[in-house]
Amino acid sequence: MSFDARKTAWVILNSLDHGQRTLTALMEEHADGPQAVSRRDRALLQALVYGVLRWRGRLDYFIAHFSRTRFNKINPKILNILRLALFQIIYLDRIPDSAAVNTAVEMAKAAGAPWVIGYVNALLRKTSREYRTVSFPELSKNASAALAAGKSFPEWIIHRWLQRYGQKNTAILCDAVNSIPPITVRTNTLRTSPQNLLMKLERDAEKVAQTPYSPDGITIVNPATSIPNLSGFQSGWFQVQDEAAQLVSLLLDPKPGETILDACAGMGGKTGHIAQLMNNEGAVAALDVDEDKLSQLEAEMRRLGIAIVSTHCLDLEQGVSQLPAEGFDRILLDAPCSGLGVMRRHPDIKWHRSEKEFAKNNARQLRLLENLAPAVKQTGFLVYAVCSPEPEENEAVIHQFLKKHSNFGINEHYGQLPNEICQTAITKGFFKTFPCLTQMDGFFSVRLQRIS
Repeated sequence: MSFDARKTAWVILNSLDHGQRTLTALMEEHADGPQAVSRRDRALLQALVYGVLRWRGRLDYFIAHFSRTRFNKINPKILNILRLALFQIIYLDRIPDSAAVNTAVEMAKAAGAPWVIGYVNALLRKTSREYRTVSFPELSKNASAALAAGKSFPEWIIHRWLQRYGQKNTAILCDAVNSIPPITVRTNTLRTSPQNLLMKLERDAEKVAQTPYSPDGITIVNPATSIPNLSGFQSGWFQVQDEAAQLVSLLLDPKPGETILDACAGMGGKTGHIAQLMNNEGAVAALDVDEDKLSQLEAEMRRLGIAIVSTHCLDLEQGVSQLPAEGFDRILLDAPCSGLGVMRRHPDIKWHRSEKEFAKNNARQLRLLENLAPAVKQTGFLVYAVCSPEPEENEAVIHQFLKKHSNFGINEHYGQLPNEICQTAITKGFFKTFPCLTQMDGFFSVRLQRIS
């Protein structure tokens, strides 16, 4: 059976609505699975899925405007057919409107009753003719509603950002989040140099360039193949990692011979960087509650040629009694969070988060910090990081922690962070990156030191 990018995109969007699989996992399964997928089909699939997710709010505004059925009564699967077709009509110039409509009608035949086919056909044809005439809410009367519809964000996110950043900066931030980011990788300097990797990757992509701040980072635009098939990947020459995440490890500043804890290691992006900065000398304990992630981390360390990492499946929310009594020189807590800082890479986050989650996240993040505090050696360091710009997950957590732990303080020595980024991204000891200011993911991190 030949690969159908539009139907596959529909399957992925429907699966995301169920909330049981991540966008990354679904894309890997369908685009990098056992079936043969051409570069052209993979590119179309990615454009459709990510495009619909980026512009879903705007697409839904048009659907609600032209639909005779109330928006909240539209079957979710039919809604995704409409979104896919409208995205092609509005944003993909190379696809004729008639082709997008006809494909949607064929998909509707397999998804609903006969009347649904007529509904899909009529709505799409009318919208394709008239969507340019639709007026959005006026900024002067309702900035939240206007930006939510025009920039395609949930209104609750826009409302929060307006309160903190103002109308102009919120619009700029929205545009940055909606932009298509380059792929960013980090050179594994245990195996090669950034210059060698840059030359090797030049033959595999439209454009490659060194990142402006991280000394080992490289951006890749329009690669000719999937990441595992890029030159140097199988030899462990690089890991995929956004520049902001690379800078977090530079803030931690691990040294050769030290004992380091990566407390929420996941699949090992920062683990690999930490071991690399240690020149593969010392010991790194990688902890996570998910055994499958740790298995992938172990395989990743083997690919990179890293020998100093040990993995431990442990729920840090239950305490750290299983950790070595002598403690660690440095601990990195890349804490679970809302992920609003990485929406440009994971646009599904926009639609699957709630403002109600922040209080729960705050309590969990504080609990993890408090559980880890006793494991920091005297004068050792604890770096807290989240990929979120939201205050409840950032300054609020740190202020609450320091109020209870007078033996810790913010350390204003910023490790290996380049001076250029320190001058623009550090305020009162807090390191913050934004897509609109630093062209990288939105991260918050702070370096704490145990002082007694």
